[in-house]
Amino acid sequence: MNPLVRLAQLGQSVYLDAIGRGMLQDGSLQRLIDEDGIHGVTSNPAIFEKAIAGSSDYRDAMAALAATHADPEAVIEKLSSEDIANAADRFWGLYQSSDRRAGYVSLEVRPTLANDVEATIEEALRLQRELGRPNVFIKVPATRAGVSACEELTAHGVNLNMTLLFSLDRYQEVADAYLRGLERRLANGLALNSSASVASFFLSRIDVAIDPLLERIAATGSDQAAVARALRGEVAIASAKLAFVRYQELFASERFAPLAAAGAQPQWLLWASTGTKDPSYRATKYVEPLIGAPTITTLPQETLDAYRREGNPALRLSEGVDTAEAQLERLASLGIDLAAICDQLEIEGVEKFEKPYASLVQTVSDALAQASR
Repeated sequence: MNPLVRLAQLGQSVYLDAIGRGMLQDGSLQRLIDEDGIHGVTSNPAIFEKAIAGSSDYRDAMAALAATHADPEAVIEKLSSEDIANAADRFWGLYQSSDRRAGYVSLEVRPTLANDVEATIEEALRLQRELGRPNVFIKVPATRAGVSACEELTAHGVNLNMTLLFSLDRYQEVADAYLRGLERRLANGLALNSSASVASFFLSRIDVAIDPLLERIAATGSDQAAVARALRGEVAIASAKLAFVRYQELFASERFAPLAAAGAQPQWLLWASTGTKDPSYRATKYVEPLIGAPTITTLPQETLDAYRREGNPALRLSEGVDTAEAQLERLASLGIDLAAICDQLEIEGVEKFEKPYASLVQTVSDALAQASR
């Protein structure tokens, strides 16, 4: 059996971490749905920069928009929203048949709003309204501002993908904000069975930041060298396993019980940044240990292809929790401050989206200027 299909049978949804007009037009997205059983799509500014600026697929659309749109950001939103709506329509049947548990497509608010609560709320509400599709997640970076926006948008019934999560503490903040938003809806007599939310926990970037620190300690030959070597490439997976423990505690709690009785869904954990950056790691490194229900794994095309070839699906997410706790304790004993590193990764994560977005704005601006000549 196709290992990707087997993941769905084990209760884990597979999302594609890519989108572009080409795959929507040539049938490749539909084939991934039909043959690999993918359950959704995630996008971000870097993905759209690659799709729009890196291909000719949008040339005619931009030329047509040049006559009515002078603002490059408005054009970017128009093009990306069209792709998101098109993709969401492909997943509509799955969304209905899964009782709203699968079939979502994510569109991110502009990365320049990551630290602006009110602007994030305003844009998220507008995007949801204009897209008009219940199987779309509005993606919001989980900065401090994003956490505040999470509560408010959840209270408004917006489907959210809270992204750029690196630390357990920030994950806890996001989950609490989601619960507060649901509690406000319940207190106001509003429906809870029409909203969905995910918390996107980033993986490989954690190891990319920590592995060099461990390698330096390992190279000293000190008493701590063996501990450092054993922790290389293990911190992200350990963090994810402990995040899932918190998920289980939160959504099996007395606090969530009345919300669930009113139709609320848990805020599912989504594993993001699953592509390996270190060539010495297997391509499926961030997939195999984190298989469990009900979670989502979002895979770039290369990782998805690798898992189709060599995946070995089995429920492993709840295994080794004690080991994961011990690993993070040993990391602290080496003097490595995981919380500080996660704070820096959050800052860098926003920057990683701001830069391609700025580049895309310039590309579209140039294309509009050329088309209007």
